[in-house]
Amino acid sequence: MSLSGKERRTLADIEVGLAMEDPDFARRIAAINMIESGGAPPLKASGERLLTWARHRAWVIGLAVVIAITLLVLAIATA
Repeated sequence: MSLSGKERRTLADIEVGLAMEDPDFARRIAAINMIESGGAPPLKASGERLLTWARHRAWVIGLAVVIAITLLVLAIATA
């Protein structure tokens, strides 16, 4: 038995709301659905992979920036 037009629209609205509320979860569910349907999950663009990497390692990047600024201030102060 197929869904009615109203049911399809309701499910589409729920899907859009989920994607806006938690995009990472929505991507994971879409990848699972793609695998289960026999397709391959879409590959991330290299820019998106870099951004994801940077988000997960933000504290390391912040620490590196603080160290670099500290070394620059020390270099200027001792010159």
